[in-house]
Amino acid sequence: MGSLGIRTGSIMVCAIATLLSACSLAPGQRMITPAALQDTGGDYSTEAAQQVQIPITDINLALLRKMNAATTSAALTPQTVALFGKPAAYKVGPGDVLQIVVWDHPELAAALGQPAANQKTSDAAPGFLIDESGNVQFPYAGTVHVAGQDVATIQRELHSRLSKVYQKPEVTVRVASFRAAQVYVDGEVRTPGAQSLNDLPMSLTSAINQGGGFSANADRSRVELIRNGVTYPLNVDDLIKRGRNPSDIYLQPGDLVRVASREDSGVYVMGEVNKPATIMPMRNGSLTLSQAISDSGSFDSNTAQARQLFVIRNSMSEQPQVYHLDATSPVSMLLANQFELQPKDVVYVGQGPLVRFNRVLNLLLPAINAAVTGAVLAK
Repeated sequence: MGSLGIRTGSIMVCAIATLLSACSLAPGQRMITPAALQDTGGDYSTEAAQQVQIPITDINLALLRKMNAATTSAALTPQTVALFGKPAAYKVGPGDVLQIVVWDHPELAAALGQPAANQKTSDAAPGFLIDESGNVQFPYAGTVHVAGQDVATIQRELHSRLSKVYQKPEVTVRVASFRAAQVYVDGEVRTPGAQSLNDLPMSLTSAINQGGGFSANADRSRVELIRNGVTYPLNVDDLIKRGRNPSDIYLQPGDLVRVASREDSGVYVMGEVNKPATIMPMRNGSLTLSQAISDSGSFDSNTAQARQLFVIRNSMSEQPQVYHLDATSPVSMLLANQFELQPKDVVYVGQGPLVRFNRVLNLLLPAINAAVTGAVLAK
């Protein structure tokens, strides 16, 4: 089998599952679709045959170039790039407490209130509470709607209103307690939970650091930012590699940052290896085919058929993919070292006749009708 070019095998339908166990595939042969499914009198045969055709793609340099190009384009989508930018000024909201001072008018300071003797650190500071409608009450200024405004805008509004009572009033406004806006950090950080936003802009990295940083089990390639119901997948290590600083992604009120676990990204290595296992990716999310084979103890020298190395991808979907590598080829390990695995991939090392691999496919591909059985073109 040549190492270049994409060759496809097909899974052809057999109406009776037991037929497969009696079939013997020799190189160059393929199983024929039974006559029951070749009936030209109806549309079922053509449709059913198309539904279960699964291409088997050789792993070669052309495929690796194509996959790398797709990964590069997917890493920096316009949606991801739009997350980067300069921070906006803090906008106050219901629950925040403002400290408003009119200089040279001590009579207005009484409205500020005094701190309680037994006040806790979690209690709001004395000041003017923004109510649930987003309004604040201030003497001689009346009811002022401030929700969604920054401090500078509120200060100008108060100055305008107080100028009708006082001559050239000097007004200072600051936020005494930040309680309106929060973000949430979940998943594989040491201290997940809610974090309050304040006048210091909070970036993606600062939110993770305030959560104690990544845990030992964190998958830094699978960080999700959920904003307004839209999920933005982020690969933190890859962004840094491409010269994009995650600290330039600033969070907004209500954002949720979720760090996935490496356990959710495991790859299953099965068949004729010394230690069949679930292999975890590295902390940067990277795991190659050669690493997975190595971590599973390599091929069983007594039973493994090295030319029958398969990777089954998206096995639970309606469009599974199967990749094939002839590990006896001189360049096979070079190709395996560059073939990046994805979460939930299944790596299968064959033993002998491909009919055994057909049985494995039947177990791993539930999207195919249980009443039919597939057969793979012999490599």
